[in-house]
Amino acid sequence: MKFTTFAVAFASAFAALTASPFAQAQNADRHFLGFKSVGGKGYEIATSDGRYLIKPYAPNIVETSFVPSAEEGMPQAASHAVVLAAGQVPVRVQEDAARVVLATEGITVTVEKSPFRIGYSYKGKPLVAEKRGYGRGDQLESIEFAVDGGEALYGAGSRAVGMNRRGYRFPLYNKASYGFGSHAEQMGYGIPMALSSKRYAIHFDNPQAGYLDLDSRKDGTLRFEAIGGPKTYQVVAGDDWAQIMDGYTRLTGRQPLPPRWAFGNFASRFGYHTELETRAVVDKFIADGIPLDAVVLDLYWFGKTVKGTMGNLAWDRDNFPQPEKMMADFLQKGVKTVLITEPFILTTSKRWNEAAQQGVLATGSDGKPLRYDFYFGNTGLVDVFKPEAQTWFWNIYKNLKSGGVAGWWGDLGEPEVHPAEARHAAGTADQVHNIYGHEWARLIHDGYARDYPDERPFILMRSGYSGSQRFGMIPWSGDVSRGWGGLQSQMEISLQMGMQGQAWMHSDLGGFAGPVLDDELYVRWLQYGVFQPLFRPHAQEEVAAEPVFREPKTKALAREAVRLRYAMLPYNYTIAFENSRSGMPMMRPMLFEEQDEEAAAAISSTYLWGPSFLVAPVVEPGATRKEVHFPDKGVTWFDFHTDEPHRGGITEVVKPVADHIPTYVRAGAFVPLAKVVQSTRDYSTRALDLHYWHDAGVKSSSGQLYDDDGKTPNAFEAGKYELVRFSSRLDAGRLEIALQPETGASYAPTSHAFTLKVHNVGRQPRAVQVNGKAQVFRWDARRRLLEVSLPALRQAPMAVAIAL
Repeated sequence: MKFTTFAVAFASAFAALTASPFAQAQNADRHFLGFKSVGGKGYEIATSDGRYLIKPYAPNIVETSFVPSAEEGMPQAASHAVVLAAGQVPVRVQEDAARVVLATEGITVTVEKSPFRIGYSYKGKPLVAEKRGYGRGDQLESIEFAVDGGEALYGAGSRAVGMNRRGYRFPLYNKASYGFGSHAEQMGYGIPMALSSKRYAIHFDNPQAGYLDLDSRKDGTLRFEAIGGPKTYQVVAGDDWAQIMDGYTRLTGRQPLPPRWAFGNFASRFGYHTELETRAVVDKFIADGIPLDAVVLDLYWFGKTVKGTMGNLAWDRDNFPQPEKMMADFLQKGVKTVLITEPFILTTSKRWNEAAQQGVLATGSDGKPLRYDFYFGNTGLVDVFKPEAQTWFWNIYKNLKSGGVAGWWGDLGEPEVHPAEARHAAGTADQVHNIYGHEWARLIHDGYARDYPDERPFILMRSGYSGSQRFGMIPWSGDVSRGWGGLQSQMEISLQMGMQGQAWMHSDLGGFAGPVLDDELYVRWLQYGVFQPLFRPHAQEEVAAEPVFREPKTKALAREAVRLRYAMLPYNYTIAFENSRSGMPMMRPMLFEEQDEEAAAAISSTYLWGPSFLVAPVVEPGATRKEVHFPDKGVTWFDFHTDEPHRGGITEVVKPVADHIPTYVRAGAFVPLAKVVQSTRDYSTRALDLHYWHDAGVKSSSGQLYDDDGKTPNAFEAGKYELVRFSSRLDAGRLEIALQPETGASYAPTSHAFTLKVHNVGRQPRAVQVNGKAQVFRWDARRRLLEVSLPALRQAPMAVAIAL
């Protein structure tokens, strides 16, 4: 930005702040003493009870830390969340008798000297201000902010309370909620982060146990509370939600693409007891023509009983006599094997003596391994913060991987039971509890990066922390009840977690807890699962989770859901790639689309799947009507299955059908679909259907297809990828569609045979040309569908011209 433009922006921001109502945000006991720049480390504000350090990371990201006088000189803990290095961000500084103003091109920080207060604005628009700021009580330290009366507040991790979470005080202590339904205030994945409908986020960079209070007292106060730890927070702002997602995931890390097989269907239950049973399940999927990419083994792989065997972490060769051969046979069929592991080593397990003797367990105050009881038996807990324990645990994974294991399921990682008296290498139980799963995921991620650098890990875990996405962790919502209430909460949970960087949050499809046989619920959950990040039915074994064991009508409907999931692989892989590059989640709330519409702030029953799809899951039994909010006035949305048009900017009642849930595509969208395969092993982008939804109101649009080998880490950065960019232009009755291939420097280009399918073509085109040459086409008057088989697309661009 030129200096003159920057100066104007600064003046505008300063004028807005001096007139803004920050007077409510004050602490009469805190007094300004001085201000100075501390070089590349930011800016320091000295107060009567400590000092603030203000550090910009980017024009739209600023960090503020408070060091109380009593803690001066004490070592400050390194962040477990932040990976972005503070850059050389231009800051305009102005100080006068009343205030200090630090202005970037985006965020401006205003420090009022008397009464002391700190406020934040973005491009002249006030966002939020400290209220009392830092305070200390008998048991908790806190940081308070003043929030406006009309703000909707989101965040705090995985919860089920409604999209607008204002009015709740959430425990920041990861804890599973067994059998939860439509409401759950405490779950296995808390994040100390609040987001506002005013388009800013505050991330509290402190993992210690505490609370996030989103104005529960209804006095306009946002409060972070913790038992101790850093008094540090980052403010991220943006012009739109995409900019906030980009900023927050630059700050805490992006989610890498998982292996391509993770986009397929999983066979999973609690659990498969024997090798014979597991083989039979895999073979039945293949025999029934239901695509399958992975089989997940719950705890029976290492023990015959639920209790008493956890911690064996080795095959029970009585029931799994040849697991290496079993996994190799599965691999020949295109099916990967995923094993559950837990961090609990029971005193009755085969590894207790080894773990105790090698000092890899959390200890008590006496320095000895801490033993305690929980559901599965008397146990110790692996100290994942201790280097020796990390090596010990990783070597177990490495040994199992050498036998053929392809992915890992880390369960009970809150940890599920974590006595306060436990001591870890990094602190007490309550100090490190919320980052236990985070460090566990890091352990596996770093092991792969070191020992298997050419392979993407698959890490399914229930609990984590801010930034766990950068380790490739794929979280799920936990042991949800097998009921309609359980289904109803899943959209909100995934949407909110996506807003907080955890874009792969998903649910046990069909529900987990309870011996409930409800075929309608099962089908509706799987139909929703087509449009959630991971497609993984999983449940207690009394009622089958796998579609191959359901009655014929249910199996047929489930098969169609699975097949649609595989057909959508090119689109799904592309939006996951986009998430890895920009932080934009795959599941997107309506408020992303209609960010200035107050009603959109509360909607989770309808959401966007990537940029092109609008999805409205059926979450009530026997539903004969479904309210669907179609966003964006002036935009047309087409029924994905019938091409019926719907106007944007209204809420419409539609009639659900049994075959699928209401699903719509944005006018102007490009959606590549693939031929359905039994396993992603056989997947290819060489022959695809490229769908385009034409509408007279769309004068131009764009889309893309991303592909790589499905297994190389950081393939895009390594140049081992290819992109095909699509664009459309409508002018004077002529629709032009362009395809522009791009191949990374280290990737062998392939040819693509696209069948172009243009929807909503009301009359037979006069002509179709490809690169200026006449092309044969088919037009279906009833379906209003134009089909053109395009020549092979290689390295040169292709232009399709349709005379309408």
